[in-house]
Amino acid sequence: MADHLLLGIDTGGTYTDAVLFSETTGVVAKAKALTTRHDLAVGISGAVEAVLKEARVPVTAISLVSLSTTLATNALVEGQGGRAGLVMIGFAPDDLKRDGLAEALGSDPVIFLPGGHNVHGNENPLDMTALDAALPELSATVSSFAVAGYFAVRNPAHELRVRDRIREISKLPVTCSHELSSKLGGPRRALTTLLNARLVSMIDRLIGACERYLEQRGIHVPMMVVRGDGALISAAEARLRPIETILSGPAASLVGARHLTGRDDAVVSDIGGTTTDVAVLDQGRPRLDADGAVVGGYRTMVEAVAMRTYGLGGDSEVRINDRGLAARLDLGPRRFLPLSLAAAVHGEVMHAALERQLRSQHVARNEGRFAVRTGVPEHLASGLQPQEQALYERIGAVPVALDTLLTNTLQKATLDRLVGRGLVHLCAITPSDAMHVLGRQNQWDREAARLGLELAARAKDGSGRPIAGSATELAGMIVDRLTRQSADVIMAACLAEDGAGAIDPAESLPVDRALQRMRGIVQFRVHLDRPLIGLGASAPVYYPAIAAMLGAESIIPTDADVANAIGAVVGQVRESITVFVTSPEEGLFIVGGAGESVRLVDEEAAFSLARERAISAALHAARLSGADEPAVTLTEAIDAPEVEGRRKLVEARFTATASGRPRIALEL
Repeated sequence: MADHLLLGIDTGGTYTDAVLFSETTGVVAKAKALTTRHDLAVGISGAVEAVLKEARVPVTAISLVSLSTTLATNALVEGQGGRAGLVMIGFAPDDLKRDGLAEALGSDPVIFLPGGHNVHGNENPLDMTALDAALPELSATVSSFAVAGYFAVRNPAHELRVRDRIREISKLPVTCSHELSSKLGGPRRALTTLLNARLVSMIDRLIGACERYLEQRGIHVPMMVVRGDGALISAAEARLRPIETILSGPAASLVGARHLTGRDDAVVSDIGGTTTDVAVLDQGRPRLDADGAVVGGYRTMVEAVAMRTYGLGGDSEVRINDRGLAARLDLGPRRFLPLSLAAAVHGEVMHAALERQLRSQHVARNEGRFAVRTGVPEHLASGLQPQEQALYERIGAVPVALDTLLTNTLQKATLDRLVGRGLVHLCAITPSDAMHVLGRQNQWDREAARLGLELAARAKDGSGRPIAGSATELAGMIVDRLTRQSADVIMAACLAEDGAGAIDPAESLPVDRALQRMRGIVQFRVHLDRPLIGLGASAPVYYPAIAAMLGAESIIPTDADVANAIGAVVGQVRESITVFVTSPEEGLFIVGGAGESVRLVDEEAAFSLARERAISAALHAARLSGADEPAVTLTEAIDAPEVEGRRKLVEARFTATASGRPRIALEL
């Protein structure tokens, strides 16, 4: 029988990667295509068609497709996502002040309903009057809903009733908090649910685009998606719980790095267009963040690898602070469309605008910057304010220069809101453009990059001198800044792993002296105790200098550019379910989690039911997520102290974990 080929696809902010992988021989073929946000299927088909052509194999050789993505991570880092309505059951308005929920909610609508449950799953009466009154209007201004009920992890009945009512009236996607986490902490669970709701349409479009392409090509095989903890879930489950795909790309890269290098102990840093992701491998395993992944400044309840994500990449915004005697450069956290990339598609328009601006003797604030629609479906632009709608209508599929688009300073804030909604890209100089000017990258339009950097170099610092003498000099300054900021974030991640997170490498004078190798009577030195594995398409041009600055061995594997796609196909399905037993009064035991609450009068019977329910639910979840023959393990934590000489059960937790390789299509 022919070897099974697994197709790994990674959709990043800039590139979509595809890999054909054999479990016996490794990488058979790999390819890249630009990610096309207006229609993700275009980028996916471009990468997959290229990899099939290189491998010279028929589509019938493929037995599994697995997808990893940084789209959800990037959206949260950049503050993007659809407009979501939040329904809080049994909570008070003051609860919004906890765990960053109010900040995350922003201007999105929230409805408070009486109801919810107590710690033992007993209900307070649910009143949906406010929901019924608001739904007709809300349904036209949001793209999805998030529902969070008080103690819903102990009894989800009210969340389910509210979900059914919203679906019946609005026909929009609804996320319930109990579906995402079994942990207590209502406001943070509500935050996680809100972020999930914002991501639903984005991940749904990605998976739908992939499924449509596979269907058209006759590739009828199981499709998996990488979760943030590196495990795989079925595409159907990922659609329901897209929040679990935050850190999907980084987790896949970590799995891929371990597979490609065989190194058990390493610092892994993956640079993409939008973010740099840093994690530490210890004894061949990444540590999971028990407190929940932090992305975009928000701590979620999503279990994921202890990966630190920073808004720093090849397409990061170059911010020039020209107020001091010497100009200072800073990169990120926003992603801009590189001038060289935009001009690769719209060269004539871009060159004409940049050349016009260079001819002007006056240095304008918005020169070298453009706006262009991202091309997302029109319904995602619902709920725009009149001034937002008016500006949006003046921006099209062809980049328009900001010096002609913006007629007053207030419009800049309006434009930023459109960018935040994921409707518009800003286009300007980036490190990728600097690399084109220096001749270290050559895939896009070098002339547009040169013109953009020449414009930026004209800016005057506080002493009245241009910040750089030429485009080439400025390009060198930008790349040097990326090297230093990368070293800072990698060291920050490692210090946090060492329990020394209070040291900020970007602010520490000793660290600054050490990284700059400054001479003095007292000399500081830093080095990592393990190699630095650099991943990403641009890893070879950035990481040797970064590793040298950190005093570390630099390892850039042969397939570093597609490590995410490789990690997507070598992982396992893994699902964990926790069932609780509490005792509100002597002789009464309540089993909660993985279904409706059950009241029993015998402790051992309650424990036995909890074990059975956890194991059954974990196996069911693993099979639902695509596992072929899952194996299950059970852990128990029983909190039952002696109180006045008598044993008192506070809480017992039974956690079952089922794992296995994904099902594959066997017909070759």
